[in-house]
Amino acid sequence: MSAPTAGPGPLAEVTRFVEVMTRLRRECPWDAEQTHESLVRYLVEETCEVVEAIEDGSDTDLREELGDLLLQVVFHATIAAERGTFTLDDVAREVADKLVARHPYVFAGSDLPPDLEGSWEQRKRTEKGRTSALDGIPARLSALTRGHKVVSRTRSHGVDVALPADPVTEDELGDGLLALVARAQASGLDAEQVLRGRLRALETEVRTTE
Repeated sequence: MSAPTAGPGPLAEVTRFVEVMTRLRRECPWDAEQTHESLVRYLVEETCEVVEAIEDGSDTDLREELGDLLLQVVFHATIAAERGTFTLDDVAREVADKLVARHPYVFAGSDLPPDLEGSWEQRKRTEKGRTSALDGIPARLSALTRGHKVVSRTRSHGVDVALPADPVTEDELGDGLLALVARAQASGLDAEQVLRGRLRALETEVRTTE
């Protein structure tokens, strides 16, 4: 009986994916003309579709949408490789090294920190040479998402700013947020804009306190 033939390696399809993308950049006019900037809207759209698949779709839907999102990662890495700036391997290496460095309790035998999120943020701050807990929060996030990040960073970095901490249930939160949006609309106010303005005030307070 002959020995079984070994199947393709675990990353064989990733390698094929990169080869497909490289060929498309050479031979497809649309793919060839794309830039990092022109692809931004597709990156945003595909990210939102992944979220929708997680919340409302099936495993099949999620697999498909993750593939579309991976396409964006490979597309950007391929463009960068053409310019000689970095490759997909560089992207993978950097994020793997980052994860190892930020998890010494997994990879270096250190004790498990009592505050995992705070420990992660402190290592991140040291690595990037940040001077504020708020450095690195994307300005283009929605006000609600940015607000969550600002509050989380403020707390994990131990900035002495008074923030409400009364517990709330999921139903209470959903009903309360929707009620505030409805009241804002009835009052001629843009809830997103108002929250963004209040966030700027909080961010100023945090930076002053640090």
